[in-house]
Amino acid sequence: MNVRVLLVIVSCALSVITGLVIARGGVGVTAARQRPLIGLSMDTLKEERWQIDRDLFTAAAQAAGADVLVQSANSNDVVQLQNIESLITQKVDVLVIIPKDAAAMAKGVELAHQAGIPVLSYDRLITGCDLDLYLTFDNVKVGELQAKFLADRIPPSGKLRLIRIYGAKTDNNAKLFKQGQDNILQPLIAAGKVEVMFEDWTEDWKPENAKKITNAAITKIGQNFDAILASNDGTAGGAIQALTEEGLAGKIIVTGQDADLAACQRIAQGTQAMTVYKPIQSIATKAAELALKLARRQPIVARDAVSNGKIDVPSVLLEITSVTKENLRDTVIKDGFRKESDVFP
Repeated sequence: MNVRVLLVIVSCALSVITGLVIARGGVGVTAARQRPLIGLSMDTLKEERWQIDRDLFTAAAQAAGADVLVQSANSNDVVQLQNIESLITQKVDVLVIIPKDAAAMAKGVELAHQAGIPVLSYDRLITGCDLDLYLTFDNVKVGELQAKFLADRIPPSGKLRLIRIYGAKTDNNAKLFKQGQDNILQPLIAAGKVEVMFEDWTEDWKPENAKKITNAAITKIGQNFDAILASNDGTAGGAIQALTEEGLAGKIIVTGQDADLAACQRIAQGTQAMTVYKPIQSIATKAAELALKLARRQPIVARDAVSNGKIDVPSVLLEITSVTKENLRDTVIKDGFRKESDVFP
C-alpha cells in the first residue's frame, strides 16, 4: 500500500500549523534486515561544510541503530540521479537528498516513490514533486540577518553602496536567501539609503566564480562601494580574494553564512564582517532522527510547511545565529563547532 504524506492543519493556542507526516511504503524496514538502511545522496563533498554534515549524520544514524550508504555527485545532476537510482536498487528504507538542482531532483523523488521509499530533502528544497519532508534552517531569515547587518551600518548621512553576490540559480535556497535580503533591502533602496552597484548569481556556488563577479564589479564601478552582500562563506572567500588583490580587504564589509573555518578566521582577522551560524550538529542529528522515523514508518510532527511549487511540504525549521568578531567565542567556539586555537591562531 502506498500512503501519501498528510499535512493536517489544526488550531491551537500558539497559532502553529502542525503537520502530521506519515511515511509512504507499507511496513518500512525490510523484514530480512534488522537495521534500517538510509541512503544519503549528496550534491558535493568538496566543501568543508558538507563533509561535516556527512560525518555527523552518519555517526548519529549509526548510534541510533541504522546503517548509511553515502553517495556524492560532485555537483553533477546526471551523476546525482544515477546515485539515487543506485541507492533505490540497493533497497534503502528511506532516501535523504541534498540536491544540487532543486528541480532536477524531482525525478529522483518520483523514482523513490515508485519503489515505496519516502524522501527527506536535507537543507535544500526539492521543487515540483510530492516531497515527504523538508528539514532546513529558516533560509529567508538567513538572508534577513545578512541584510540587517548591512542596514545597521548605513552611514547616518548618506547611503550604503552595495555589490550583491547571490548563490547558484539552481539552488532553491539561494532564492530564499535573496528573498530574505530583499525583505530588508528593498525599502532601503526605495528610500535612497542603499544603492546596488552590481549584482550577479554565482554558478555552482564556486568561490572562483564569486571572485570573477567581484573582479567584474570593480572593473565596472571602480572602488566606489562600501559592502559586498555575499550569500555564503564560499562566495565571501572568493570576493575577499578579489578585494585583497585590490588592497581593499578589511576596508569593505563582507557578509557570509555557514561559519566555515576559513570564514571564522577571516572574521577574527577583520577581512570578513559576519557569517550566519547554522548549527550543523543540530541539522545532521535531527536529519538522522527523522530519517530513522521515516524508515520505520513512524509519524512525524512538522510544525511548518514550505511550498515547493507543487505542494506545501511538511517542514522542520531550525534556528540560526548571526556571528561577528564580538561573539565568535560565545557561538561557534562555545558550541564546540570551532576550536579557539583554530579561529585565533
